[in-house]
Amino acid sequence: MRDEILQPTALPDEVELPLAGNAAADVAALRPRTLEEFVGQGELKDRLRIILEAARRRGQAADHLLFAGPPGLGKTTLAGIVATEMGVQLHLTSGPTLERAGDLAAILTKLGEGDVLFIDEIHRLSRTVEEVLYPAVEDFQLDIVLGKGPAARSIRLDLPRFTLVGATTRTGLITGPLRDRFGLVARLDYYEVADLEAIVTRAAGIVGAEIDAAGAHEVARRSRGTPRIANRLLRRVRDYAEVEGDGRINAAVASEGLAVFGVDGLGLDKVDRALLTALCDRFGGGPVGLSTLAISVSEPTETVEDVYEPFLIQQGLLMRTPRGRVATPAAWQHLGLVAPPSAYPRQDPNLFELP
Repeated sequence: MRDEILQPTALPDEVELPLAGNAAADVAALRPRTLEEFVGQGELKDRLRIILEAARRRGQAADHLLFAGPPGLGKTTLAGIVATEMGVQLHLTSGPTLERAGDLAAILTKLGEGDVLFIDEIHRLSRTVEEVLYPAVEDFQLDIVLGKGPAARSIRLDLPRFTLVGATTRTGLITGPLRDRFGLVARLDYYEVADLEAIVTRAAGIVGAEIDAAGAHEVARRSRGTPRIANRLLRRVRDYAEVEGDGRINAAVASEGLAVFGVDGLGLDKVDRALLTALCDRFGGGPVGLSTLAISVSEPTETVEDVYEPFLIQQGLLMRTPRGRVATPAAWQHLGLVAPPSAYPRQDPNLFELP
């Protein structure tokens, strides 16, 4: 077995990470460690608090949990919080890493009583590995096949009761039998600007950046509702403030710094704007096919569809239609262009007339 699979990952509070000069340490330090520190996702926090408190009172492992939602909303952080709140060890792995049933068996046999096993991108588990996982999460038993051919025999090992925490960005790709074995299936929503302001203010205190309320609001409103992006933008604005200013971050400094790094007032980056520009300038606002649009910005179709389009659609800048992608009047306005009449929806004067 490979050492990286057999060696469990330590909890954030088991090691002291230096903050200065270490980007990875900065990211680890920014993660909340308790439910009280975690900002946003109020309904999910209430449900988790009840589940974890009930498990602690019974002296049992918490039920299995599945967190779904777009990247950067805190699924991995919540897994660490579950382990910390329960006072147990966290073991980290991911679906693509578990290539064979033996890889999963190696991790399961090293779990302690009540430990948390976190599998990121759990929808990418192979069918063979998933079949091994079923009895492990339901009966806390592991089936192992010894030998090959006619001499092969199966033995069943008892496992300590543990908590499986799965994370996925594609809920629809998880098989029904696996999804039904989780005691709580929760979807994380995009964050409100007020919650992101609190996250940015807390992060600024950790990384040693001086920021006022207006500066935090400016970073938060351009963070696309995602804490991971908010923390990344904060670090870039901190760099700009230290190099081009006196180190203090206000609304003006934040706006100037984000402009330098290509983030506009809506939180769009270079590729977002390139997509809208190609759609409006080259194709007259559409409709245009996904593959054509992706080629025009030199990006894979999967990246355009899964990474960039969701936010553009949520902001009302892009529409998916049966004939292709279409730019909305808001997209033309954001680019400073005049939208043609075809960009506006037709008004049928007979739509509301009574027969």
